[in-house]
Amino acid sequence: MSKKKIVIEPDPILRKKSVPLDTVDDNLRKLMDDMLDTMYAAPGIGLAAVQVGILKRLVVIDISKENEKKKPIFLVNPKIVLRSKKTSIYEEGCLSLPGHFAEIERPKECEVNYIDYHGKERKLKAKGLLSTCIQHEVDHLDGVLFVDYLSKLKRDMIIKKLVRQKKEIGKIVI
Repeated sequence: MSKKKIVIEPDPILRKKSVPLDTVDDNLRKLMDDMLDTMYAAPGIGLAAVQVGILKRLVVIDISKENEKKKPIFLVNPKIVLRSKKTSIYEEGCLSLPGHFAEIERPKECEVNYIDYHGKERKLKAKGLLSTCIQHEVDHLDGVLFVDYLSKLKRDMIIKKLVRQKKEIGKIVI
């Protein structure tokens, strides 16, 4: 398995809509395994394929704690079919917006239909952090970032900082 390079905002691919996958085969499972390795190494709890430059409707998630057994979830073509009216607020971050966090209000619970790692259709009812993570990652598949839920001023400040960070990384030091 190999780690992939994570795409950092601002990058136009992060604003594009991902396309559905036709089948779950060995090539797709290899990609899911690579994405999981990338997410764990980052470290993060969720990663959408678009964040590694692949416009496919694919997400990997694992909200288990460091000292717990890993419990990865693979969501192929996830579709949120139900969102609760009750909301909760979590401080969200994103591997594509490193070092930036904000409190985001989302539905407290959601229900998602998806295809699993083995190609089987599944339904998952999620609440709490898992619900937030699923919604965050499915947003990625639709070209939406958590900063889009912030005021224009806050969003612009974060993106300006990311642009500056990208420029600094690109400089050559002799």
